[in-house]
Amino acid sequence: MFAAHAFTAFLALAAPLLARGDVTPSEPGPGDIFNAGSTCHIVWQGDTESDTIWKDMAIQLMTGSNLGMVHITTVATNQDGTVDGRFEYPCPEVDPYSAIYFYQFSSPQTAVKTWTTRFTIASPTGATTPPANATQPGSNDPIPWGIGNLVDPSTAVAAPVSGTGTPAGPGSASSTGTGAATPATSASLATTRVTTSSSTSSTASSTATAGTSTDGALSIAADARVWMSAAAIVFAGLVW
Repeated sequence: MFAAHAFTAFLALAAPLLARGDVTPSEPGPGDIFNAGSTCHIVWQGDTESDTIWKDMAIQLMTGSNLGMVHITTVATNQDGTVDGRFEYPCPEVDPYSAIYFYQFSSPQTAVKTWTTRFTIASPTGATTPPANATQPGSNDPIPWGIGNLVDPSTAVAAPVSGTGTPAGPGSASSTGTGAATPATSASLATTRVTTSSSTSSTASSTATAGTSTDGALSIAADARVWMSAAAIVFAGLVW
């Protein structure tokens, strides 16, 4: 009986860890196409477990493979990732026009990063080319990819400061640095309260350089909630 009470106490302490949330990208999703010069839109579901960790969120346009992600430009900073949100900006001209682009969400308060699925940026007339590679390097997962860049690199904005860590890359579903995956479909938006964040991206810097590579090895973010797990285990051991 005493052991049962101790286990119940352990579960009560550990419950917040099991319910941990992070920003979850919702759009763009698989198959989405945006013409250069039109409006690119990004939608996310906010982190419901913290009102500070994702408060200062940045969004980067990325390319490359899952294990060799490449920064193209930062499209938004100072976004509030603690609430559901939406950001829109003019789709850039890129080379090539293909389904090899995705967005990375990050915050200086956590090593966790999340991604959208890969989507297509097409030419102003809607022309596209197939991705250069059909499978991911190393794993041979059937996830097409390639490396793109801005037609005008001088408009690139440097990568933002983010928490330490080397998370895994995006797959066919939006992923998080902790290895979870959630399909990014339009259906997931049906119950999402979308609000517009007040801040926009910073002015493009002519000295920023596109093509900065980021590491792609898996990391597990550690933050202030880790002590709760240790406390729960110690408590259970003492009263078992």
